[in-house]
Amino acid sequence: MIAFVSGTLMGIGEDSVVVENQGLGYHIFIPASTIPQMPAPGQFVKLHTYMYVKEDILALYGFLTKDDLEVFKLLITVNGIGPKGALGILSVLTPNDLRFAVAAGDDKAISKAPGIGKKTAQKLILELGDKLKLEDTLSHAENIMEERECVTVQGETRQEAILALTALGYSHSQAAKAVSSVENSHALTVEELLKSALKHME
Repeated sequence: MIAFVSGTLMGIGEDSVVVENQGLGYHIFIPASTIPQMPAPGQFVKLHTYMYVKEDILALYGFLTKDDLEVFKLLITVNGIGPKGALGILSVLTPNDLRFAVAAGDDKAISKAPGIGKKTAQKLILELGDKLKLEDTLSHAENIMEERECVTVQGETRQEAILALTALGYSHSQAAKAVSSVENSHALTVEELLKSALKHME
């Protein structure tokens, strides 16, 4: 079992990243919501990981915080929700958003995730009602802030640039890919990053 992978971020795709560690490149699937929070390619990154093994499938799923990972592991215990479905849920809902949705019985919010229908969302609420508790939101808050501290500023700049591009009519995946293609993006302002990203759109 690979508990985490740390090293140099080599590339960012629509739903995955490649992290190099001691000459090995790890292809890791991540929630779409995590992409804007990633550092620039060439920078250090650490992802808490879950290795999924089934028949001829071997895949790594990564998360910036341990809380994200633990919620992912809970989600895949629900019948009808596999790793891709769990990743989809965490792409549209943060762990705390999910806790609130479960507590409120809000199946509509959960079914907004790709591949998750109303029945599956209701099953999730029923099965995880006693495992995803609101009181956990406060207990995890401090740890989450510490884990994300190293990527917060970079993530905010990249997020603003991505939002600006989507406002111009580009899809989120196109915007995220263009922003991640900009070299030394961590040293740029939002305006500089946006101008450079637009060149990759041409």
